[in-house]
Amino acid sequence: MENKTKFNFTYLLFLALVSAMGGFLFGYDWVVIGGAKPFYELYFDISEMPTLQGWAMSSALIGCIFGAVISGFVADRFGRKLPLILAATLFTISAFGTGYVDQFTPFIIYRLIGGLGIGLASTLSPMYIAEIAPAKYRGQFVAINQLTLVIGILVAQIANYFIAEAIPDQSTPEMILSSWNGQTGWRWMFWAELIPAILFFGLMFMVPKSPRFLMKINADNAAKKVLSKIGGSTYAEEELKNIRLTLNQAGTAKIKFSDFKNAKVKPILIIGVVLAIFQQWCGINIIFNYAEEIFTAAGYSVGDMLFNIVITGSVNLIFTLVAMRTVDSWGRRKLMLLGSIGLGVVYAILGGAYYMQFTGWPVLLLVIIAIAIYSMSLAPITWVVLSEIFPNRLRGVAMSIATFALWIASFILTFTFPILNDALGASGTFWVYSFICVAGFLFIKNRLPETKGKSLEEIELELTDTKK
Repeated sequence: MENKTKFNFTYLLFLALVSAMGGFLFGYDWVVIGGAKPFYELYFDISEMPTLQGWAMSSALIGCIFGAVISGFVADRFGRKLPLILAATLFTISAFGTGYVDQFTPFIIYRLIGGLGIGLASTLSPMYIAEIAPAKYRGQFVAINQLTLVIGILVAQIANYFIAEAIPDQSTPEMILSSWNGQTGWRWMFWAELIPAILFFGLMFMVPKSPRFLMKINADNAAKKVLSKIGGSTYAEEELKNIRLTLNQAGTAKIKFSDFKNAKVKPILIIGVVLAIFQQWCGINIIFNYAEEIFTAAGYSVGDMLFNIVITGSVNLIFTLVAMRTVDSWGRRKLMLLGSIGLGVVYAILGGAYYMQFTGWPVLLLVIIAIAIYSMSLAPITWVVLSEIFPNRLRGVAMSIATFALWIASFILTFTFPILNDALGASGTFWVYSFICVAGFLFIKNRLPETKGKSLEEIELELTDTKK
């Protein structure tokens, strides 16, 4: 039936792009700190303190963790729309405060606030898109969230590059600290986020609530109105029937954590949690958050580093577009397998390059290849899979648990990199990530089913069928 339906793609694209602004702000807030890092570390006098350096970079992840924890409960209580408005508010507060402060502790507090916004947006933006998108196109539409995230990363990298004034190659830390970059430039890197944050806040009032959430709270007429606007009355009636079926089978009782111990649900939750952890422990985010150390170890100056970050961000964007073209044709499982084994091989070679003390373009080329592989596979496809594998009644809390695991993993990854890098060197660190990628490949090969082209309700019925 869906193949014959004439969808309102203009409306669908509007809903997806507005909700995906949460992804844009997620990407910007996540990466902007990497370009500001050489300057605020000197400003706050922590450039010789690895623990505080790690805390500054990873503190937002504590906010992410709390945001992920509450996201499922607020999503199931208030829907997806209102918490996304809250996320926009938190992004706005964080962007202003982080650039305004003069002391390290308030800087950390505002990073925590921004992290809370990331935790909410990273869970709810892909969930909302998955719940309004038709099955045939759901992968592409959910991948829009990853596309805006990547654009946010690239915008942050470009903003950092153009905001920072040129840094002479022979500059000392004292010269950098006393420069415009060291006193004011890093602040504008954070303040630039205010424009999209305020825009996101305003536009979120123009989108409807998720039809699946509306059905859950017995607002069938409102759900039908949204679905009719998306695909017409016949499509709406069919979707309402399918949604009602899964909700009736699951029951309407209040969600309890014991629900996730159910033999039908537990295996699905394990898949989601492991994939969420693996997306972080595959190690690629280290390249964005610790670009200074990685490119400096390869022989680049701070000025070169900022330009190289823009290159990597551009590659990230291009290959995310590749993922959007392939997610609904190649399928989720194939792309996840390609990404995990591809990164494992590249990291093994990259570790060897650092071990042999290669510098310059060979290292940059390997970094670009790794980002390309990640951008067309694990980065977007993990969020697609997480947004579609959980049952309707439990989706909010289940997504929250998986995202909570993701941010815990991300915190561990980000906080431990300076320690690993100091103990094992760049070569040993990337070899560790290579081993993790091979382990992820084996898990995906053995446990992840294919979900392309299936409605959320079809996926639910298939994954919870214990007779298979």
